[in-house]
Amino acid sequence: MRSFPLRVTAIVVGIVAIGVATTAVGLAAAPTSEPLGDPAAHFESASCPKTPHPIPALKTARCGYLVVPEDRKHPNGRTIRNAVAILPARSKHPKPDPIVFMTGGPGAASILDIPFLVDAGINQNRELIVMAQRGTLYDKPDLYCPELDHFYARQVSMVFDAPSTGAKQAAAARACHDRLVKRGTEPAAYNTTENAADFAELRQALAIDEWNVYGYSYGSDLALSFMRDYPEGIRSVTIDSVVPPNIVSLPWTWSSTREGVTTIFKSCEAQPSCNRHYPHLLPTFINEVRKLEAHPLVRRVRPPQGGPPVKVVLDGGTLVNMLVGNVPRWPEVPAAITELAEGDPHRFLEARAAGAVVPENPEQALGMTESFICQEWEPYGGPGAILKAGRKVFPSFPASVLVNAPQLPFLKELCREWKVPKAPASQRARVHSDIPTLVVSGAVDSKTGAKWGRYAAQTLTKSTYVKIDNVAHWVIVQSPCAQRIFQSFLSRPTGPQTACAAHTQASFPIER
Repeated sequence: MRSFPLRVTAIVVGIVAIGVATTAVGLAAAPTSEPLGDPAAHFESASCPKTPHPIPALKTARCGYLVVPEDRKHPNGRTIRNAVAILPARSKHPKPDPIVFMTGGPGAASILDIPFLVDAGINQNRELIVMAQRGTLYDKPDLYCPELDHFYARQVSMVFDAPSTGAKQAAAARACHDRLVKRGTEPAAYNTTENAADFAELRQALAIDEWNVYGYSYGSDLALSFMRDYPEGIRSVTIDSVVPPNIVSLPWTWSSTREGVTTIFKSCEAQPSCNRHYPHLLPTFINEVRKLEAHPLVRRVRPPQGGPPVKVVLDGGTLVNMLVGNVPRWPEVPAAITELAEGDPHRFLEARAAGAVVPENPEQALGMTESFICQEWEPYGGPGAILKAGRKVFPSFPASVLVNAPQLPFLKELCREWKVPKAPASQRARVHSDIPTLVVSGAVDSKTGAKWGRYAAQTLTKSTYVKIDNVAHWVIVQSPCAQRIFQSFLSRPTGPQTACAAHTQASFPIER
């Protein structure tokens, strides 16, 4: 749904056969004795998805579809099929309790996350179950929005915060919404409540007595909701880059932006060489946002993927959103900001030009994204609240920048066209649980600030909170230290070994 998706851009564009495991997971096992009351819910074996680039791990995976009602208020109505891949453990003697993965977005393609998960050793000692959340890639149906994909490609040539840009985004959303509804899709049925119920049905359909849940970014929102509403059968939960369901809203994004961006600046300041080459980063950044918002930079730039030059507009809102979106990657931010202030904007212009190319195989199901956000996030904080939250953390930014939530601009206008109801307050209930939980945050994460991991841990009585200093968004797939902590936690959920976290440190390349 956005030009700078919540997913880890730096991994996605850069973003895992293993021996067959013998655990309790069966492809077509009978349901357990805890039915949810959905007569249509069952598992069907099928071939593994054919991905644009081959995923070696799928060669030894068992795959199929979880068949569930689209809308559980009408259990005998239309059904949908969520793609499922079950990857064997690397170990010859795997543990009996598998791991189930909940990806971010909302709307990301979890099947395409498999290479990262395998490379990070997530399935080292346990089977790994990856289900495509309802409405995403490889599901039937999927809620892809080429109308919005093409809009975001054109948006690189627009002023980010201009009302006309918001109007064009809303028009693209309206076209997508109307097409989905015409084909029989019910957008309101795509929400965290239904999503969590799908995972509960999955455990029953596979006859799994006990499993471990791992969710990152939006998937942490889903995992927390899942452990609140369906605690049965959960041995442990890991939440990574945390989005608390009772906090997440559009105004909330400003606090994460401030924490992540300023942590990068402070880390550079604490390292003499970085501070010497790239001094005064915070005031420089603020000044560049103000200057570009008043006088946008317009250039024709050749996309790094190739092709003819395209018009690129770099204004204040774009600059903020590029840093939040980790473009350029966070270690390059001190150099990029300093170069920009000295008259060299090439890093930002080239990165922005890359967005002008519509991908042949889009990974983000933007129809699913809009359905979730317009029900669960946007109704809980409109433009006035967004502006107030922005002024609290960046008081000298122009109002035109602050009134749009980072990465989620003009959502009031878009959601007016999406026509879905406000989610019930019960979906936003704070999660209190004694299920053993590992809470992992990246110190330089400007999408889901590290403080929200610590906040979520406060009401999880058997939780362990870990902050990794040299990682941004989606920590475990990037940090060897976090991977060791994760495996230690799975071995001993009430006493993981976390010492390595104290020795992680942000570092920056010096290019001057």
